[in-house]
This record gives sequence, C-alpha cells and structure tokens, in this order.
Amino acid sequence: MDAQDIDALNESLQQASPREILATLLPVLGRTALSFSGAEDVVLVDQSEKLRKAASENEQSAAIDLHPFTLDTGRLHPATHRYLERVRKHYSLTLDVLMPDPDAVNALVRSKGLFSFYADGHKECCEIRKVTPLRAHLAGFDAWITGQRRDQSPTRSEVPIIEFDKAFSTPRRRLIKVNPLANTSSMEVWQLIRSLEIPYNELHDQGFASIGCEPCSRPVGPGQHEREGRWWWEEATQKECGLHIPTKQL
Repeated sequence: MDAQDIDALNESLQQASPREILATLLPVLGRTALSFSGAEDVVLVDQSEKLRKAASENEQSAAIDLHPFTLDTGRLHPATHRYLERVRKHYSLTLDVLMPDPDAVNALVRSKGLFSFYADGHKECCEIRKVTPLRAHLAGFDAWITGQRRDQSPTRSEVPIIEFDKAFSTPRRRLIKVNPLANTSSMEVWQLIRSLEIPYNELHDQGFASIGCEPCSRPVGPGQHEREGRWWWEEATQKECGLHIPTKQL
C-alpha cells in the first residue's frame, strides 16, 4: 500500500461506518494489532471480532490476521482490570497485555517518586509505561487499529481514517495506522454500545468519560469535555500520552 492508496481510501471511506471501514481494510492490512484501552473503543473489539469470525467461517473470504492488545501500565484502576477480563471472556479473545520494563519503572520511581507527573508533566512516565512497550510490540505488525476520534481533543481534530504512522514507523518499515472511529462522535459510540449490548467499563457509570491510569484520570462534571478528566492539571493541548504524537516525517 502506497501514499496514493492511503489518500484514495481516506476519500472513499469518509462517509463509512466503523464496521464498513473495518470490513474494507481488515482483509488487506496484513498482520494487524488492535488497540483496546479498556474504555469505549470496545466497539472496535466487538465489530472486528464479528468480522474476523465471519471471515473464518466463510471459505471464500480473505483471512483476517487480527491481534487485540492492551497496555497495562501498572497504574490502571482495579475496575479496568476487571473489565479487561470481562471483555476477554465475552469475546473469547486472545488478548496481549503489554507491560513496561520493571527496571525503567523502578529507576523513575526511585529518582522521582510515584507521582512525579503532577510536578513535571506526564510525558516521562507515559514514555516508560506506554510508549516504549507499544513501540516494541508494533515492530512485529503491518498495521494497528486505534480508537482515536476527532471530537476527543484539539490535538485529534484532523485525525484521518487511515495513515502511515508517524510515531512508530521505521526507515525500513512503514506501519499503517487505522482510526475507524475518526468521524464518529462520543454520542454515536455510546449508541452502538447500548444498541449492541457491548460490555463497557463500570467507571463510565461513575462519571468517568475518558479512562486512563488511576492517578491521571477522574470523573467529569456536567458540560465538561471528556478529556478534561485526563491530566486535568495540564493544558488541553498537552493531553496526549505520546502514542499518537508524530515524531517523524514520512
């Protein structure tokens, strides 16, 4: 797949639903990692698993090489751990759980303590607990699927449906990144969750709109944007953990 293919797919899929996007792309992406954070992107797990199982039962369909994964930073809410297990059992998933290097975590905690991010920002902690494990994991894939939406934050307002990843591609290997929920609003995501009876994190019922690590996410009040509950001590333009921040030009 080259840049012209990417542009053509972005154009043709602008009005497509998340399921239509996945149905179009999953058979042609190759070995694909599916990012599942334990929040509302469970919609992607639901849709992808249904498509994968249908393809495996139809001898005329191309096989879908799909590998769901989640990042366990060591600081998740206990409710999120319970939810991850519930989803794993509900869909009979083989779920890869990525964890940070304990030596790197220990070095950070020994030098700065457990809550240094409140003083000097969350980037260093997220780099160790999330970005580095993900970079190592994605090295074995042709593509990855994320739950990014354009309405999530100012930094995601122009997220394309499909792109070459600018954070985890290498000079020898271009990684394709797919964002099936790019054009989908939070309200539409929750309509899918309710109508399809998809399991969701119990923290959403406690006012959490965006769920990350326990020290860095909290409930939001009426009228607040969902990302205001993440890294609330920082500016809105800085509310990215590093997984979706471009680091290179392709």
